[in-house]
Amino acid sequence: MAISLSKGQKVDLTKTNPGLSKVIVGLGWDTNRYDGGNDFDLDCSIFLLNANGKCASEKDFVFYNQLEGGNGSVVHTGDNRTGAGDGDDEQVKVDLAAVPAQVERISFVITIHDAEARGQNFGQVSNAFCRVVNEETNQEIIRYDLGEDFSIETAIIVGELYRHNGEWKFSAVGSGYQGGLARIATDFGLDVG
Repeated sequence: MAISLSKGQKVDLTKTNPGLSKVIVGLGWDTNRYDGGNDFDLDCSIFLLNANGKCASEKDFVFYNQLEGGNGSVVHTGDNRTGAGDGDDEQVKVDLAAVPAQVERISFVITIHDAEARGQNFGQVSNAFCRVVNEETNQEIIRYDLGEDFSIETAIIVGELYRHNGEWKFSAVGSGYQGGLARIATDFGLDVG
């Protein structure tokens, strides 16, 4: 039975699941109908952050054009451009035991591709969720349903895997941003110029 989290909640991952090292972080969403005439393309991006909350280099930014980071310990399984169908829309495989020591947090972000130009925002997105699955057993361990708290935002920091006293934990962040991926990337220390 998965632990269901609310915004702001944190939960142990490896301490309560001894031997767990390979997880899949699945993200999903539905888009509401609207007359903008443009398709929605939501994207998952992952930031590998050091103790200062920053990416040490561009290699610590994983997304649809750079599917691996952390020496192969974090792997984005590919871009889903439509969000059609049930279940996870995009997935990220994380080998917790292989994440480089300098990476203290792995932040999972969902953004709307080209949101400004298309006049799209998270007010038009529903049923967004993030879940953590044990890759070996395919058992869902954690689920975080984001709810309908967003309106004008074009990016959301959904959740984070982070180290604490040698163990991995998960935090349901649910923090919305305007300015899309560029704004978050800049906050995480990347030069997006």
